[in-house]
Amino acid sequence: MSDTITPELVSLDAPLGTDKKDVIRALARLVAAQGRATDADALAKDAIAREEKDETGLPGGIAIPHAKSAAVTQASLAFARLKPGVAFGAPDGPADLVFLIAAPENAAEEHLAVLSRLARSLMQDSFTSDLRAAASADDVVRTVRAAIGEGDAAPAPAAAAPTATSAAPAEATAGDLTIDGRPARIVAVTSCATGIAHTFMAADALTAAGKEAGIDLVVEPQGSSGYQALPASVIDNADAVIFATDVDVREISRFAGKPVIRSGVKRGIEQPAQMIREAVAAASNPNAARVSGAAADAGSGMSAATTQNLSWGAKIQRILLTGVSYMIPFVAGGGLLIALGFALGGYEVTENAKNVIIDNALWNLPTTDITSPFGPLGQYLGSVAFMIGSTSMGFLVAALAGYIAYAIADRPGIAPGFVAGAIAVTMSAGFIGGIIGGFLAGFVAWWLGRLPAPRWLRGLMPVVIIPLLGSIVASGLMILFLGRPIAALMALLTDGLTNLTQSGAGLIVVGVILGLMMCFDLGGPINKVAYVFATTGLAAASTENTAPYLIMAAVMTAGMVPPLALALASTVLARPLFTPVERENGKAAWLLGASFISEGAIPFAAADPLRVIPASLVGGAITGALSMWFGVQSFAPHGGVFVLFAISPVWGFFVALLAGTVVSALLLVVLKKYVRKSSTAPAPAAATATV
Repeated sequence: MSDTITPELVSLDAPLGTDKKDVIRALARLVAAQGRATDADALAKDAIAREEKDETGLPGGIAIPHAKSAAVTQASLAFARLKPGVAFGAPDGPADLVFLIAAPENAAEEHLAVLSRLARSLMQDSFTSDLRAAASADDVVRTVRAAIGEGDAAPAPAAAAPTATSAAPAEATAGDLTIDGRPARIVAVTSCATGIAHTFMAADALTAAGKEAGIDLVVEPQGSSGYQALPASVIDNADAVIFATDVDVREISRFAGKPVIRSGVKRGIEQPAQMIREAVAAASNPNAARVSGAAADAGSGMSAATTQNLSWGAKIQRILLTGVSYMIPFVAGGGLLIALGFALGGYEVTENAKNVIIDNALWNLPTTDITSPFGPLGQYLGSVAFMIGSTSMGFLVAALAGYIAYAIADRPGIAPGFVAGAIAVTMSAGFIGGIIGGFLAGFVAWWLGRLPAPRWLRGLMPVVIIPLLGSIVASGLMILFLGRPIAALMALLTDGLTNLTQSGAGLIVVGVILGLMMCFDLGGPINKVAYVFATTGLAAASTENTAPYLIMAAVMTAGMVPPLALALASTVLARPLFTPVERENGKAAWLLGASFISEGAIPFAAADPLRVIPASLVGGAITGALSMWFGVQSFAPHGGVFVLFAISPVWGFFVALLAGTVVSALLLVVLKKYVRKSSTAPAPAAATATV
């Protein structure tokens, strides 16, 4: 592996600016000047964005701004010793030792391990003292390489592997924190957004504080390069749990029932002893917060460690997208089976498919009402595929609601959420009812999970009490108060769109609206609302009501435009206007776009939103309008060009797709050439690819 730090990446006692952004930009320029990053501004922007989420200043005059960035081509450390120091948000004042940790977006585990070793070394006074006493850049490089175990240097004493670390209890003293006359047993989990630096520093700080306090403390650092789960016996014997995390705790159900202290990861670095005292106190407090299968401990949208750094809007977006992501397999599998049923049994297979699968079998094929071009066998197989697919599609709203509730309350929220979603279907409240029912069920389950319960009842809470009461409350509210108004709203929306699709001008308006929604946030909540509206509508489609098929086609075709347009622009039309990384992303975007994965455009939009998103919007609107105008119908909810057998007419699909892709790509090229890029443009609130 190449050297992570070189003398050219070191700045000693030179003025780099008066604030932390200036320092980060200066260090990013050092990385780019050595050919380790393609764009210094992009690297600095990513590191500053990380800094704005949670400042990286640490006690002792240390700062570790860091980022995973698409601009980074080689994992690198850039170091600055500042005189005077610059404030990075540490409680004890400015930082004079600053490491910029630059990792590639898809960093290999060996790189992450090296960077993690550095973070752990920063907890050692001897290491920071050597850095402050270094006479030259070469001295700094030797010190750092020794700490991270690189080159000929001996590895640092602190292991970098993401394994559990423990503090053996020290010899008992009068000041020991004890429970029932023995040293307290605490387990802890640490994790940060990048899983590189703070994760392991917090682990080491808690381990050291536990040893000093004379307790039995074991830490599980959950880093980017993986983690080694604590043995079940260690967790079972623990008196309490500490979560010093900025992201979700993985496999949180392992800690169910344990008293818990939660904070962001930085508190684990800055106040480990205080967190240990709080954990020991919680172990003796029957009313202390506990980890359960419900409540804020969920490994999804409502974990306390995660949500403390998110606005309520971001929390709701995350919860909603969790529900959609779990719903999509029902959509994809069910929709493709319905399309296969049409291909085998003809579009009239819907009329008697249920009777065919009940009354017939492979050895007793149907003989009447044959609509299949393949005869009785095609009729039977088409009916089987259609019924399996339509049954799968029937779970859409219930799955959406169930997994929204899961995102809030973990497993105990699933049953109340599914029931509330099913009630929404019964009340004709559609996907809006499913969303509201899911949120109701989730928050009721979350609240119930926070109630103090006697020890004998605790085991029944997640499997009996919470599902029972959550289902009664959430579904009862849907039936008594919310179902009918939501059903009326859904009927109004559906009838309005259906009426619009009955006229040429109305078709085009609907197509434009759907195209804009699909291209606005490229997989984010607005994109997903349009997609869920289209897919849930398929359940009501028929040969007489073809509007849902038209809407599905417009949504899928428009959603393919952004990645295809960016692929065309970056790999064919204007390669010099894009960075090498973007050109590589463009190659992948061809397949992602062809598969109807709008998220393939996210890397481009994140780097240049004010030019990429407008170009995508124009192309998506054109494609949506043309798809409606040509009367393109899609009987499959996903798949792009790989489900052409379920699209009619195919020529209309390709003309609409080609027109929007070309217009969007050409417009982007023009904007790249003649519109100056804003350096402060915010990245779109896009979601992780869920398809």
